[in-house]
Amino acid sequence: MKRSDEEARWRLERELLDCAALAQRMSGEGAAAILTAVERITASFKAGGKLLLCGNGGSAADCQRMAAELVSRLSGERERPGLSALALTTDTSFLTAYSDDYGFEGVFERQVEAHGRRGDVLIAISTSGNSQNVIRAVRRARATGMMTIGLLGEGGALTGLVDCPVVVPSRDAQRIQEVLLCVEHILCDLTESALFP
Repeated sequence: MKRSDEEARWRLERELLDCAALAQRMSGEGAAAILTAVERITASFKAGGKLLLCGNGGSAADCQRMAAELVSRLSGERERPGLSALALTTDTSFLTAYSDDYGFEGVFERQVEAHGRRGDVLIAISTSGNSQNVIRAVRRARATGMMTIGLLGEGGALTGLVDCPVVVPSRDAQRIQEVLLCVEHILCDLTESALFP
């Protein structure tokens, strides 16, 4: 085995072990917040509410994935009706028109204003917890009477702004994103099983 192959193998093992260690920490430190988030999402759906999601970059992709899994389904073993979930990251015509006219910081806030109602839930995904467009969406959602859930890394303003912060105990963006993917699947799975046992 060449030295470069050995280094790649060592790095691969270290990356996977670091991710697994953080996920294990999250299973202890974040469990209560995750279960609270499931209760809030489930209660909203039972009352006829909907779920809105916002975030930037990789978090925007996570919003789309979660919305797709809730509208369609996560588990192939469970037949169920679609759940009302909307990623605020996907309408390129709106995103570009609004950004061109007003700037990017209000793109999620405006959609919360248009689509959000009292009793709905907003999931705000931000590894830094400091994305201004996400912060503005959370403030609008709370003013509307929506429940707010943050899927976040350590630190950042959003931890103190959302009703239910689910915080990955790290400041490493890629590690946070990896663990949040697990959390997002857990949220979808537990919501499905609660609503459609």
